[in-house]
Amino acid sequence: MNKLYANTKNFLGYLPRVIVLGALLALPLVAVNQVRADNGSILESIEEKGGGIGFVLLVSLQRG
Repeated sequence: MNKLYANTKNFLGYLPRVIVLGALLALPLVAVNQVRADNGSILESIEEKGGGIGFVLLVSLQRG
């Protein structure tokens, strides 16, 4: 009976630490689920068309 009491007391001593650690590990997952990503939150830049330097570079590399 004494050993059972000691084991229970030891377990209950670690229980708050385990709960806090589990909450800290689960917090980012909960936060990601709370974020609502819609079309307004995506920032995109305007694509500029290249001046054809890729074709010139390709031709010059094939000749060399």
